[in-house]
Amino acid sequence: MSTDATTKVLVLNGPNLGRLGVREPEVYGSTTFAELSDHLIGTGAALGLDVEVRQTNHEGEMLDWLGEAADQQLPVVLNPAAWSHYSIAIADAVAQCELVIEVHISNVHAREEFRKHLVVSPYATGVIAGLGLGGYDLALTHVAAVTERD
Repeated sequence: MSTDATTKVLVLNGPNLGRLGVREPEVYGSTTFAELSDHLIGTGAALGLDVEVRQTNHEGEMLDWLGEAADQQLPVVLNPAAWSHYSIAIADAVAQCELVIEVHISNVHAREEFRKHLVVSPYATGVIAGLGLGGYDLALTHVAAVTERD
């Protein structure tokens, strides 16, 4: 893991999260993805983290990013979105990473039955679900605390 004064962290977001603020605001809120990104970069800076926020609707691109994180030993905050429920490829990529905090904006366990099955979670270091966008802040706080100790 990086021991620089400022630890680089990838905040990776899966399908449809680029539509935050528009897609089901009753579930995901009215904050846009751009607003979330700006907020997380600022939160990271306050915690001594260099946060890079990315979003993709393409599974192969996400796999490349997780491979980058594994190769560079970068901590990851990951919202795999729909891939949480079925992507063995994403699960395998997460298993190669040293530190991954999985974040879900909604409480997936209180939603449709298919959302309760999470194939990525067993490979994550930790999982935060149902705390809205604040779950990202908690994940970054944890990353800062853990990397500070290293």
